[in-house]
Amino acid sequence: MNILAIDTSNYVMGVAIMKNGVVAGEYVTNIKKNHSIRLMPAINQLMKDTGTQPEDLDRIAVAHGPGSYTGVRIGLTTAKTMAWSLNIPVVGVSSLEAVARQGRFFQGYVSPFFDARRGLVYTGLYDQDMKLAKEETNVLMADWLQGLKELGARILFVSQDISIHEELIRDTLGEQAVIPEEPYHFSRPSIVAQVGAMKEPGPIHELVPNYLRLPEAEAKWLEQQEKK
Repeated sequence: MNILAIDTSNYVMGVAIMKNGVVAGEYVTNIKKNHSIRLMPAINQLMKDTGTQPEDLDRIAVAHGPGSYTGVRIGLTTAKTMAWSLNIPVVGVSSLEAVARQGRFFQGYVSPFFDARRGLVYTGLYDQDMKLAKEETNVLMADWLQGLKELGARILFVSQDISIHEELIRDTLGEQAVIPEEPYHFSRPSIVAQVGAMKEPGPIHELVPNYLRLPEAEAKWLEQQEKK
């Protein structure tokens, strides 16, 4: 199975091509540039470098959130459009799970997270089998950490936003908290491809963003409608 994987759900942008379980190529950047401008050129270059034609693809896997609302939409729209035009399946992969799998060999729990501003994070808790021990949620980091403290277990934290919350993590959990080196904090699109290969695809139109909370503009609109 040949899979194209896309992840633009957060600051890091990545694309990968996996052929029969082998990573043929992977492109990852952690720079402040517009995903909408850079994504298709990155896909085109990677396909060229790996000798992959569009008709060679059997499936597309895309990180469908949580994360940046705009970033999630860019990746999802691109993936669904390509899948529809090529008449191949597309599957969504949790952006948090993709990061969590960076720590799948850790002997304990893994808590991936993305900063959501105002003290909030998108997060979840995964066990050693990469099964959810605590559901993905949008929550105050301080409250999340207090809940993890009660587990009394070692917890690996992985996040591109680790520097924002590292001090609070260490102050709250002490030796319970394990924070790895820098390269392990970023999502790898090859992992999105790996997880995507294991998922059962559904109808393209049913694949929607996994925001975990409503965009602010939509939330305000709903609030206004309730007041009418």
